[in-house]
Amino acid sequence: MSLELNLCHMYPEQMNLYGDRGNLIALVMRARWRGIPVRYHSVGPGEGGDFSGYDICFMGGGQDHEQQLIGEDLVRRKGPDLKAAVEDGLVVFTVCGGYQLLGEYYTMGGGLKIPGLTLLDCRTDAGTRRMIGNLVVSSSFGGTVKTLVGFENHSGRTRLGGEVEPLGRVLKGFGNNGEDQTEGAVYKNCVGTYLHGSALPKNPWLTDVLLLRALERRYGRFDLEPLDDVVEQAAHRVAIRLAGA
Repeated sequence: MSLELNLCHMYPEQMNLYGDRGNLIALVMRARWRGIPVRYHSVGPGEGGDFSGYDICFMGGGQDHEQQLIGEDLVRRKGPDLKAAVEDGLVVFTVCGGYQLLGEYYTMGGGLKIPGLTLLDCRTDAGTRRMIGNLVVSSSFGGTVKTLVGFENHSGRTRLGGEVEPLGRVLKGFGNNGEDQTEGAVYKNCVGTYLHGSALPKNPWLTDVLLLRALERRYGRFDLEPLDDVVEQAAHRVAIRLAGA
């Protein structure tokens, strides 16, 4: 069987903070190291919204100004097709500002409310204090309990509704809001998180879960060949140590 994956990078020029592009590199390389070619596609403002041909969609973080710039385009031009694709099992990974825009709304510090895609059952309001630092999370997203590490830098306080599950529970740091110990949100194969850093290179198990779900959606039951993750695991351990977890 000839395998390939189609990866869509949403708003690459507007939504790319704190090394978020490294998430794409991790997805591409961990697929290619297993002999699975990846076709890269970028989708910016004003461009079409047919997501039926993609296997993985990624959107990074952006500041308030960038979120304003793309908010209406995301909801009106791309929203209906992206929602339909997620219901069909499309794998989506979003970070910080991208995560916030998948919810019901994001209210900025000045009170301006940016309507979101309502793909994730969550809502975000800016707080008066930024939540910055190393973040360590316990997550069972892949079926077994593992740790996730990254760096967070956000003023948004995200509250989850009953239609999503948190990506994990905070062991060190703030997470969604600094109060309820939740971090991120998951609906079907759609994931939102505040983990910058970038997240996927330092959390290879999460990268592989996303790849596996994308491959199984397209090709049926699939087994991923193990990789030598000595370097990645070392980076993961250092991140935990630096966080003091």
